[in-house]
Amino acid sequence: MRSTRPDLTAAAWRKSTYSDGGGGDCLELADNIPGTVPVRDSKNPTGVILLIGTSAWAAFIDGIRTSGH
Repeated sequence: MRSTRPDLTAAAWRKSTYSDGGGGDCLELADNIPGTVPVRDSKNPTGVILLIGTSAWAAFIDGIRTSGH
């Protein structure tokens, strides 16, 4: 059986602009993986990675922007 998980070895991780700059609660994501937005906790880079579809991620960001948060 072939895995559908994308190869994340070339992922260019960046911290969210909304993350705590003091080294606390930091969310990282990678924009360079086609079809998905990988998201992880910067304090645990080898831990769980959430794979969110690009259309779902766009809807999430749009919802945040329109809600004023």
